[in-house]
Amino acid sequence: MKRFRWELSLGAGFVLLSALFYLVQIGIFHTPRDTFFYLFQDLAFVPIQVLLVTLIINQLMTVREKQALLKKLNMVIGVFFGEVGALLLKRLYAFQPEDETIRKRLLFKHEWSGQHFISESKTFKEFNYHLDINIELLKELKVFLLDQRVFLLRLLENPSLLEHDSFTDLLWAVFHLTDELACRETLTGLPANDLAHLAVDMKRALALLISEWLVYLKHLKEDYPYLFSLEVRKNPFDPEASAIIR
Repeated sequence: MKRFRWELSLGAGFVLLSALFYLVQIGIFHTPRDTFFYLFQDLAFVPIQVLLVTLIINQLMTVREKQALLKKLNMVIGVFFGEVGALLLKRLYAFQPEDETIRKRLLFKHEWSGQHFISESKTFKEFNYHLDINIELLKELKVFLLDQRVFLLRLLENPSLLEHDSFTDLLWAVFHLTDELACRETLTGLPANDLAHLAVDMKRALALLISEWLVYLKHLKEDYPYLFSLEVRKNPFDPEASAIIR
C-alpha cells in the first residue's frame, strides 16, 4: 500500500510539473491555441509509443534475455553430459542389438550443419529402439544411476532448468528409470513382463538422451568450435574414439 501511495504521488507530481510548463509557455508566448494543438498532437502519438515500448522493444529484450538464459542452461547441460550423459549413452546403447545404421548415423562430423543436428535429433527422439535386456548390464546400469543420483538431484535444484522443457523431460525420464531400478532389491529372476516394462523406461531415456545430446552438439558447433572438436574425438558411438589427436 505504501509503495502504491509513493508511485501515485510521483505520478501526480509529474502531471503537475507538466501542467506548470504548459502554463509558463502560454504565459510567455501567449499562444494557447498552439500549445493545445501540440499537446493533443503529443497525446495522439502516445498509443504508438506504447506499441513501440510494450510490443516491439519489450519483445526484443525478452528474446535477448532468453538467449542469455539459454547460454547458461547449455553450460549446465554440458556439465550433465560431461559427468553423466555420455557414460549413460554408452550404457543404455549397450542394450541395443548391434545396428551399424544407428551407429553410423551418430558418427557426426565437422561438416554437419545446425539443421542436420536438429533433423537427426527429431529422428532419434521418435526412433523405434529394440533393447535386449542383459541382467548383468542391467545391474551395472543400476549401480551407475544410483551413484549419480545426488548429482542429478543437484541439477534439478537449478530453477533455470524449468525454462528448458525438453531437458527437464530427459531428467525426469532418467530419474524414473533410476527409481524403477532402485525399487527392485534384486534384478535376478525378474518376470518377462517386468523386464519388458523396464525396457520401455530405458527406451524413453535413451531416445531423449540422444535427442538432447545432438541439440547440445549443435550449440557447441555454432558457439564453441574448440569444445565441439573434442566431442567429435570423444563420440561415445565411435568404437575407436580417442581424445588424442593423431
